[in-house]
Amino acid sequence: MMKLNLQLFAVPFRRTSKTKKRMRRTHLKKEVGALSVCPKCGANLRPHRACSKCGYYKNANVLHVAEEKEN
Repeated sequence: MMKLNLQLFAVPFRRTSKTKKRMRRTHLKKEVGALSVCPKCGANLRPHRACSKCGYYKNANVLHVAEEKEN
């Protein structure tokens, strides 16, 4: 007698519809990160970080940013 080495897997009874699949995946969407405004120059930046435009964080100059020359 010959022994077969088969693995049985669970097979869904019906195909999952687009609506059911999308309803299940609604919480997997990407979210927009939080932004705050620099009180010194008004640039948008992430919270709790020094401003890359003016170099200020909590009303103190922590980064020495070179000023751009305008023609």
